[in-house]
Amino acid sequence: MDSATKTNPVRVRASELEGRGWLNTGGVELSLEKLRGKIVILDFWTFCCINCLHVLDELRPLEAEYKDVLVTVGVHSPKFEHEADPVALAAAVERYDITHPVLDDPELVTWQAYSARAWPTLVVVDPEGYIVAHLSGEGHAAGLASLIPELIAKHEANGTLHRGDGPYVAPEPVARDLRFPGKVLPLTDGNFLVSDTGHHRLVETGPDLTTVVRTIGSGTKGFLDGSAQDAEFNEPQGLALLPAELAAEVGYDVVIADSVNHRLRGITLATGEVRTLAGNGVQRLLDAGPARVNDDGAAASETFLGTAPLEVALSSPWDVAYSRVLDTVIIAMAGTHQIFGFAPATGAVTVVAGNGLEGLLDGPADQAWFAQPSGVTEDAKGNIWIADSETSALRVLQFAADGGATVETAIGEGLFDFGFRDGEAGQARLQHPLGVAVLPDGSVAVADTYNGAVRRYDPATKTVSTLARGLAEPSDVLLDESGEVPLLIVVEANRHQLVRLPLPKNALQVDEGAAQTQRPKTPIAAGELALTINFSAPTGQKLDDRWGDPTQLKVSSTPPELLLSGEGTSIGLQRTLMLSPDVPEGVLHFTARAAACDGPDDASGEIPDHAACHLYQQDWGIPVVISADGVSELALDLRGL
Repeated sequence: MDSATKTNPVRVRASELEGRGWLNTGGVELSLEKLRGKIVILDFWTFCCINCLHVLDELRPLEAEYKDVLVTVGVHSPKFEHEADPVALAAAVERYDITHPVLDDPELVTWQAYSARAWPTLVVVDPEGYIVAHLSGEGHAAGLASLIPELIAKHEANGTLHRGDGPYVAPEPVARDLRFPGKVLPLTDGNFLVSDTGHHRLVETGPDLTTVVRTIGSGTKGFLDGSAQDAEFNEPQGLALLPAELAAEVGYDVVIADSVNHRLRGITLATGEVRTLAGNGVQRLLDAGPARVNDDGAAASETFLGTAPLEVALSSPWDVAYSRVLDTVIIAMAGTHQIFGFAPATGAVTVVAGNGLEGLLDGPADQAWFAQPSGVTEDAKGNIWIADSETSALRVLQFAADGGATVETAIGEGLFDFGFRDGEAGQARLQHPLGVAVLPDGSVAVADTYNGAVRRYDPATKTVSTLARGLAEPSDVLLDESGEVPLLIVVEANRHQLVRLPLPKNALQVDEGAAQTQRPKTPIAAGELALTINFSAPTGQKLDDRWGDPTQLKVSSTPPELLLSGEGTSIGLQRTLMLSPDVPEGVLHFTARAAACDGPDDASGEIPDHAACHLYQQDWGIPVVISADGVSELALDLRGL
């Protein structure tokens, strides 16, 4: 019998939902008692997290199909200080069109009650109020699609399922010219092209940034090529203008990162015609054969070089910039924590930097770690500057004459370090930056989104200062040299506008301190620690063991001295670690992957040759403190039932 259908020997009652308040309920406070009779999915999320945004989209079809029996409750558990602001949370709920109740849990009360350890985490509660599944990461839609009918059948037979409308109450709509704009691009005629992300379209403005010259896209969320009036986008973000000669060759002028469609789109400015350039619309290669995990951290089925561009699986492309050095469009591939490249002349899609693991690690480009890169730009030397949002970092990708490439960090410490501090770059702090621009003197302006500021990094002196503050989630910054004096154009996403700001002669020096994400520390005993990642393939799936063990576990720590042994990457989801008694506290970093495929479909027990395959992955950063009475075993759920 598949483990997804086994009866748990001990039934665990779900804890009550506690927090600061509720959104999307019309002012009504919910409780599990009020939701009794419904299947409830608790979605522990935070609005900075790209994986959490993926889960929102994964859940939408299930919410629509089972709307009379299924209630999703988003439990917002903030990572960054800014995310604890109730106004910012309300804006995020609107921005991402969340159509289920959301519990504001800034103190992580409900997070701790459910032992959540990662964003995102899903907990499934049955109609009687008992926990039936604990899932970490994304990619669980297929498993939920098999689990929910099982729960419906069981509880309908028992008389414990109640059908009817759920508690969601839609907020009043607001009309705006722009809605959560993402990025801005200067055009050769003095106009500007803006990704009107919340309206799922592009807007061309006049030089004043407010006069609407035309719109490209119908404004309907979707995917459709064609004329400016008919084309459809889904939360478009980055924009890149091709050199005129190349544009004439390929037949389009602008490349767009169509983020939720997981595609690159192209626009011919003369006509507004939209075409798809790369991406098959599938976030992962779920149907391209085995999804076995290799030792280098990549899935065996993920191959980009030589693949037709419309067959490549992309994942939340967030920004694009044309590299004249590489003759390639550089892509901040937020969903896979990598930097991709797209060559318009050939259609080739390549991985330029990053091995797909989430974190902050410098070195050779193919070994570097990123965490949700969200802004890219090229400087005069051909370097690519990257706003690496989840590490609150500014990174730079540099190319050597021999073709090699390396990644260095200019500002930033790691996944859980942030703040608002200027001065020497090694101790300076950002908070979830999304945009970058190169200034006339070669310094770099950063849209420091969650600090509501524009910061400046000077590579010559390796110092950081503040150019502007008091902005509402600036998502992009652009150098505007169209006038007599260079200015900054800033996209203020949460004020739904673009503004021009002067470059100050004397930049500010701000020190509001450094911070770390505050989560409870797990007491761990020094010495041996037995680590287990629980994974149970969903009903109808089987671990893809055709080429050996289809699981992988990567372990590291901050500081590195915390681990005496057990670090590194290997197959299997169990590991014995050795923790130093001389390091009082730190963070253990785990990345787990497992591959499963649909099937078998006959008595042979074999996976069919063309079965759809699924790669499950989650990254954990577990804060720990060494304690004499700490635990010597640690179990985490990738998919536990």
